[in-house]
Amino acid sequence: MLRPCGAERLGAVYLDADACPVRSEAERVATRHRWTLYVVSNGGLRPSSNPLVKSIIVAEGADLADKWIAERCGPGDVVVTGDIPLAARCVATGARVLRHNGEPFTEANIGQQLAMRDLMADLRAANPLGTGGGGKGFTKADRSRFLDRLELEIRAAQRGG
Repeated sequence: MLRPCGAERLGAVYLDADACPVRSEAERVATRHRWTLYVVSNGGLRPSSNPLVKSIIVAEGADLADKWIAERCGPGDVVVTGDIPLAARCVATGARVLRHNGEPFTEANIGQQLAMRDLMADLRAANPLGTGGGGKGFTKADRSRFLDRLELEIRAAQRGG
């Protein structure tokens, strides 16, 4: 597993940044704990002037940002993503993984999450009219829950628990 310089001591937050609604919140919490935040995307995001924020631009292509994150994260790190297969890969490395709304992906729930994702993909593919779709909107409560949960996950990672 590749690890960024300095990550052995403090841990890092890895943000799957394409279509991420909590980038500024992740930066705020990571900075408060003096953790490096890796903002990983295919480009098009304005880089932060914060020295603890590292903008990582990967080539366009299927799952290249996911691959970059999964190869580097591990125990003591926190990953923020809405991508369930990426979450599964990161959970397998021992990283703590959160959705954008603060819900955790864990060893106990990732199998069910993957199965539900596959079921929903099958149902969408079987819908001959193409109706439905779209998830629920991102709310202030989701943002608040994310902030609280990220804080808890970083503290737990610092304790090694």
